Amino acid sequence: QVQLVESGGGLVQAGGSLRLSCAASGRTFSSSAMGWFRQAPGKEREFVAAISWIDTTLYADSVKGRFTISRDNAKNTVYLQVNSLKPEDTAVYYCAARRGYGSSGVATMYDYWGQGTQVTVSS
Repeated sequence: QVQLVESGGGLVQAGGSLRLSCAASGRTFSSSAMGWFRQAPGKEREFVAAISWIDTTLYADSVKGRFTISRDNAKNTVYLQVNSLKPEDTAVYYCAARRGYGSSGVATMYDYWGQGTQVTVSS
């Protein structure tokens, strides 16, 4: 079993930045691909970014150049640096882990999910 705990969300003005963290426990973190997804009110959950066990990254087009995913295997933590935030980035951000090594933008490929952290961007 894997436990994922997100933190770092909050209220920020448009153009601002946040760093989201996801602490993982319960299995070998370094061999797991990790992802971030988000869900806005009334919308389906959507892919944001993913990172493989060898640090290959994948991003949604809507966040390329603004968001950066990274991982620290020594701390069992994955990060999402979110810059140049827009009101449309407002959502609950979820961390996810999959048993496979490769990163994926498909939510059903992930086996474990955190509870989410709220990001609200004011205009």
